[in-house]
Amino acid sequence: MTVPYWVQDAVFYQIFPDRFANGDPSNDPPNVEAWGSKPTIWNFQGGDLRGIIQKMDYLLDLGVTALYLNPIFLSPSNHRYNTSDYYAIDPKLGTRADFDALLDAAHRNGMRVVIDGVFNHCSRGFFAFADLLENGRHSPYKDWFHVNGFPLNAYTPGDAENFEAWWKFKSLPKFNTDNPQVREYIFGVARYWAEQGIDGWRLDVPNEINDDAFWAEFRRIVKSVNPDLYILGEIWEVDPRWVDDKHFDGLMHYPVREALLGAFNGKINAEKFGDKVEALFDAYPAENINAMYVPLGSHDTERLHFKLNGNLDKAKLAFLFQFAYPGAPAIYYGDEIGLDGDKDPDCRRAFPWDSSKWQGDLRPWVRQLIALRKRIPALRRGEYIRLLANEEIYAFARRLGEEKILVAINLSGAEQTLRIPVTDLWTDGREARSLLNHQKFGVADGHIELTLSAWKGIWIG
Repeated sequence: MTVPYWVQDAVFYQIFPDRFANGDPSNDPPNVEAWGSKPTIWNFQGGDLRGIIQKMDYLLDLGVTALYLNPIFLSPSNHRYNTSDYYAIDPKLGTRADFDALLDAAHRNGMRVVIDGVFNHCSRGFFAFADLLENGRHSPYKDWFHVNGFPLNAYTPGDAENFEAWWKFKSLPKFNTDNPQVREYIFGVARYWAEQGIDGWRLDVPNEINDDAFWAEFRRIVKSVNPDLYILGEIWEVDPRWVDDKHFDGLMHYPVREALLGAFNGKINAEKFGDKVEALFDAYPAENINAMYVPLGSHDTERLHFKLNGNLDKAKLAFLFQFAYPGAPAIYYGDEIGLDGDKDPDCRRAFPWDSSKWQGDLRPWVRQLIALRKRIPALRRGEYIRLLANEEIYAFARRLGEEKILVAINLSGAEQTLRIPVTDLWTDGREARSLLNHQKFGVADGHIELTLSAWKGIWIG
């Protein structure tokens, strides 16, 4: 198979649209809450598509080359994972013209746009389910869903019993994707937005549609419109089934995040960490490894800052590893400035545009890492070579032709002095430098010797 050429060079930035920036207060709902209010499952804070356009300079300055937008279609919720109309932009986010303007602004600046597709389930307001609620067993859309009996009782308290719903939430009726009419509708949506110029689909809970033929046809249709359209699946576990020429190009690569957090929180040592992140290379083909979306957090997880108890050294080390690891590194909006947040909805706080509230030098650090990754092809496309792994230290190299980058991270709370074997990289007498502060290192007896403070790392080239 051939994955889109641009993905392994991308730097993704995920935006939860209601909380990034408010660019057009005229589309705020009447009950909009103040920017920065405590997030709830109900409240809206006014973020919109125009806000993203207005902050394009911020994103470009950071070095972002691809956006992943949480759902933008008409929906009654702030997260919009219960879609009411797959062909309409939610008016609280703006108009179709606003979305077209965002696509245009992104593409003019060399930035891709991936949108969220929620095809396992819809909202109770979706036209077919609304018809079913109105007409019951007489509805022509009865077979669009999994109906067990009438009345559906879709708005009463408790779990869904008379119809199937995602996790039995009555607000999320599950499509019957075995129905040819449902398949035709979903494939039509996928084709339409591909034709409008999106650069990818991020697929919500695609494993809930446990049908290989469905996803093979989905892939065929969108790739017929744009062979370089990125298909990204939300699969949380290691599962090779989902990446091939009949499924997806890449997955939300959460196992990398889990390994990092395990090392930072003392659950595994550096050697075990290395084993975990390298084992992933054996699970998937190399081209799919390079097309993985590698997050440190998302709208579904606690914030990086929260998980690390506000330790900026650990946060900076997490980014240092992320931007040297194969795949497309992904920043969840606000993680680059240390935005805090527990599990959802708290992880969906409004972006604080007052820079005095940003944590330390985290953003300049991330910006520097992005710039280096973009400048050095080996960090994006090079082979991956383990150099050293013990209780505290993990070191590896990325090598592409004559371009070689050494990466070492100290996953301990104490200073470590180490000798890293580099015979696969350089000969004795070679002088190498830190890419981050230009410190010089000499190669002697096939090794580089260096000292790393607690929770610090280095790139040497």
